[in-house]
Amino acid sequence: MPTTIEFITALFCQVDDQLAGLPKPPEAHLWPSEVVTLGLLHALKGGGNRPFYRWLTRDYRAWFPRLPERTRLFRLLQTHQDWTQVFLAAPTVLGGIDRYGIELVHPRREGRSPQQIGRKGLSNHRWIVGGKLCLLLNQWGLIVGWACDTANVADNTFQWLIRQFEEQMIVLSDTGFHATEGDPTNLKLC
Repeated sequence: MPTTIEFITALFCQVDDQLAGLPKPPEAHLWPSEVVTLGLLHALKGGGNRPFYRWLTRDYRAWFPRLPERTRLFRLLQTHQDWTQVFLAAPTVLGGIDRYGIELVHPRREGRSPQQIGRKGLSNHRWIVGGKLCLLLNQWGLIVGWACDTANVADNTFQWLIRQFEEQMIVLSDTGFHATEGDPTNLKLC
């Protein structure tokens, strides 16, 4: 079982290999691969911004000596989230799309917290309060594109993701992605 330090090192090496062509802006304190590594660590660790930043500065400040203060770091992660696009797989001729409901709160507890994230909606024929994650996969099951929204949106809301690959992929989906105002030309309902 690798230690956290070994994991962070391996993650950074993988990210750095993928982002080798991105130069460091002259006024930046962190290299692009450091920014993406920190973003991935935040996503993998979970939790809020403050606990993540406390953990990072307490245990790994020596690894990131030019780490900006908390709010500046999270603005930086949001600004450069497009750098993660290089990790998506290449489209193939055939692909599939589906959405998955992520329940964040039991429906009975809906509205009890002023900080509630997500909305009430149907997923797999049952009510959830949370969100939907939509994944577009190539023929090998690798993620080509993704999107997320609250649970109260219809599946056909994600048609824009299918349209991005209109000239490259035939996308198979269930009938939930059908829209009365028209479907993308590359969408095939199963």
